[in-house]
This record gives sequence, C-alpha cells and structure tokens, in this order.
Amino acid sequence: MGKAAQNDKIRTLTALLKVRLSKKRFTHSVNVARAAWELAEKWGADPARAYLAGLLHDCCKELPFPEQHALMMSGPFPVSDAEWYAKPVWHGIAAAAYMHEELGIDDPEVLSAARWHTVGHANMTRLEEIVYMADLISAERSYRDVDRFRKLAHTDLQRAMLEAFSWAIDSVIRKGNPLPVCTVEAYNYYLAVCAEKDRQKAK
Repeated sequence: MGKAAQNDKIRTLTALLKVRLSKKRFTHSVNVARAAWELAEKWGADPARAYLAGLLHDCCKELPFPEQHALMMSGPFPVSDAEWYAKPVWHGIAAAAYMHEELGIDDPEVLSAARWHTVGHANMTRLEEIVYMADLISAERSYRDVDRFRKLAHTDLQRAMLEAFSWAIDSVIRKGNPLPVCTVEAYNYYLAVCAEKDRQKAK
C-alpha cells in the first residue's frame, strides 16, 4: 500500500473512531497512536503499523460486554479461562476480532498488538511492546508513575515492560480481579531478560 493510500485509510479509520467512541476515548486512542509512532521510530519498528495498532487498540472499549463477548467468540483468537472471567480485558480481544472481521485488517502483528495490549505475554514482538507501552504513557495519562514509564519507554524498552507488568499485576491484585497466566509469564520473561542484561553489564 502506497503512502497516499495509507493516509486515506488512517483518515477513514479516524473518522470511524470519532463516531464510535466517546470524546475521552477517542482522544486517548489518537494519543496512543502518536506515542506508538514515536516509540516505533525510537526502537526500529514500522511507525505506520504502530500508529494503526495504537489507533484501533480500544475500538471496542465502550461496547456493551455482550457485544464484546460475541466478537471474542467469533474471532480467531484463543481466550484463556482467566480472560473470560476478567471482563476489563475483553476489549483488546474484541478489538482484534473487529479489526480482522469488520475492518479487513489482516496484518497478524497489528492484530496481535491490539489483542495483547491489556494482558501481554512472554517474548512479545517489538510492535506488541510498543503498543503496550504507548497505551500506558499516552499524553493524557496522569497517574503517579506515568513520567517514570515515559522515561523508561524511551531509554530501555524491555525494562519499561518489566516495570509495567509489575505495576499492572499489583493493580490487578489490589482490585481483586483475575490475573491471566500470560501476564505472570510476561513478568517472569522480562525479569529474566533484564537480569541477563544486568549480568552482561557487570562483566
């Protein structure tokens, strides 16, 4: 797809989201897309694909849960038992299914970046990492740790992922929500990666 066609596609999808989402969620989606573009430029991923995944990652966030459930059931993405019990994470899986079935997006990495942006998994692709972090550091975010995450995301992406999963797991536990095994596996994976990086530095 040429650059002009890509731009037309983004304009069309942005217009769709503006109608589909609340003003707050639309602003967040555009901010995540912009953050994903910046991180992709920093870490050697395709900025256009990162922008697309970031723009659409929450496209089903405000759908009623029965509609999210129907999309999850109809989509091609396996869902763990813990995810079925954790409604707050449904929108990522539903988004990937909607992107695939309704919007005709067939780029598996763009789809997986949307699918995994809430729960993560071990050994994520660079694009998945970028969208995961972009969601946490988008411009409108103002929670206590956001500035630390913004700095880490631009200096050490894998350590940023480790810190993000630690923060996310703590948040899930405090809320009393189910914790998917893939999130724990993601934390363990990035813990090992960062430990190995530290060991190499110490040599």
